[in-house]
Amino acid sequence: MAAFLTGAGLGLGAGISPGPLLTLVITATLERGFGAGLRVALAPFVTDVPIILVTVLFLNALPALFLDAVAGMGGLFVIYLGIATMRQASSARLAEIQPANHDRDLWKGALVNMLSPHPWLFWLSVGGPTVLQWGRRSPIFAAAFLVGFYMLLVGSKIVIAWGVASGRQYLSDVWYGRLLAGGGMVLIALGGWLAVPAIQRLFLA
Repeated sequence: MAAFLTGAGLGLGAGISPGPLLTLVITATLERGFGAGLRVALAPFVTDVPIILVTVLFLNALPALFLDAVAGMGGLFVIYLGIATMRQASSARLAEIQPANHDRDLWKGALVNMLSPHPWLFWLSVGGPTVLQWGRRSPIFAAAFLVGFYMLLVGSKIVIAWGVASGRQYLSDVWYGRLLAGGGMVLIALGGWLAVPAIQRLFLA
């Protein structure tokens, strides 16, 4: 359960934070409705398998001490993302994102996600070390982390697309700001939970 909740918390924070893929979800929804936004939101299922394989294989070849250092820095990075997300919450406006022409929604989203630095940085600094740590306890824990992460990563983007498609009746700028603020707090808490044990292992080793 802890592995699932860790993944879910990180997935929620990543899912609602502003970035290229979320922008594409919103613009596609504004232009062609919920179905277009849904297809873009599903892009991580297409792109993230090779990203995870490359980063996890790379990290698995590193000494345990170096992996702890990466995990510690990753936790601190999550705290930074949480603070940045909370700072964005007060001025976040869905209306500022204008519709654009996007064809082949799923593959356009996949290309944006693959070329964006965000998923690569996440899996190198946070996701990869966390998957390896859970995996060393049990492959089931690693799988639970990934299930929780993608349920909330993709699910939160789908909810945002649905809110935008509904004429913002269910997702106003105020509620979007509140979602960002809540996600920021979740990221700060998770960042501390990830960073402290790794830093302790470094200094107690």
